[in-house]
Amino acid sequence: MISSQQLISRSEALHALHFPKSHEEIERGKERLAFEELFEMLLAAQLNKQENAKLTGWAIPFDQPTVKSFVERLPFALTGAQRRAAWQILQDFESSSPMNRLLQGDVGSGKTVVAGLAARQVAQAGLQTAIMAPTEILASQHAETLSKLLKPFGVTVALLTGSVKSTARKEVLTRLAAGEIDVIVGTHALIQKGVDYHKLGFVVIDEQHRFGVKQRQALLEKTQYMPHLLSMTATPIPRSLALTLYGELDVSVLNELPAGRKPIDTKIWSPVSAQKLYESIEHEIAAGRQAYIICSLIDENPDNDRKSVEAEYKKLKSTVFSGRTIGLLHGKLKPEEKDAVMRRFTAGEIDVLVSTTVVEVGVDVPNATVMLIENADHFGLSQLHQLRGRVGRGQHQSYCHLMMSGNDKPSMRLKEIEKSQDGFYLAEVDLQLRGPGEIYGRAQHG
Repeated sequence: MISSQQLISRSEALHALHFPKSHEEIERGKERLAFEELFEMLLAAQLNKQENAKLTGWAIPFDQPTVKSFVERLPFALTGAQRRAAWQILQDFESSSPMNRLLQGDVGSGKTVVAGLAARQVAQAGLQTAIMAPTEILASQHAETLSKLLKPFGVTVALLTGSVKSTARKEVLTRLAAGEIDVIVGTHALIQKGVDYHKLGFVVIDEQHRFGVKQRQALLEKTQYMPHLLSMTATPIPRSLALTLYGELDVSVLNELPAGRKPIDTKIWSPVSAQKLYESIEHEIAAGRQAYIICSLIDENPDNDRKSVEAEYKKLKSTVFSGRTIGLLHGKLKPEEKDAVMRRFTAGEIDVLVSTTVVEVGVDVPNATVMLIENADHFGLSQLHQLRGRVGRGQHQSYCHLMMSGNDKPSMRLKEIEKSQDGFYLAEVDLQLRGPGEIYGRAQHG
């Protein structure tokens, strides 16, 4: 393989890097070591895939007439991409080897519905589904969405998080162990001691790229057979990178948005136009809508000119939006405080939410139509796209305002996000602008 790729030997590569005679020698040395690293990663992925195939899982029949009846009774039409992904998952279910699939979809592409369709088929086979989300807010949203979706079909959905109090928690655990709950939604609490399943057949991990060995082992100890696993991510990853990062997973892609979604009006602003921008936000609030204002810092830093949520919250509350209800959200708040703020915002009790990027994953408030990102030039392309995805989730026109730190010309990154709303295209641009090393590092470290 080394000779077919016309690569130098490992010892030659090390010598070339430590004692180079030319720039070309350095590049050849780097190429050889990079090839070795990628080869080891892909080999490990394939070995993991082979080991997974040896495990015994639940073979769940793909009852096409029942599935088609379910799809026809939905209050909305599935996109072609949703249908393809759902069919791939249901075909995987038919095998007694446990599924290990990644569902990769752009923000707002309808991943939860696909997972719900699969969960309904699992329930019909007399098995249970566990859906794990990274935050209680997201878990609550999933439970509500899936309950509305699946209740008409006789599928029981329950929520289990740290906020569920002792009496209610005990009742949920008893019903779960007895098989009276078909779909349980929660955080990592779902795999803790004391949580027993009747027949766990399907596990969905939302917004977490990897389901660790320890978690898989914990699940294996809770069930007779290894459940089918579906990992979901809203971070579009270039195909070449996905094959490297997730070589042991089969990949399904949602690259279409549901019908009726209006494109988000995205615009770059400079500080000199701030007053005009605030007026446009006030106009939306007066129309009954809500807004996010995102800052990258929690507290003010004298060595940094970036805006902080604490300072911006105080300023906006006493000046620009003095007649409005303003909320504050950041990572230093206690979990119950964050949940309380998000529940009020979701209920429409907060007009403007000043927040750090803690809202970037999964938050779904259809009435929020405005996203203002302060110091937007300090954010990565994929992060800007994720933040923008918090608006444009309802039927009203939505807006994403990218406020630069200064009055200079906007960067290539901001120009790209202003002109495109295709997360997969932006991921390719991100790869070109930043290089694969940095993206791989971010993906590896979450």
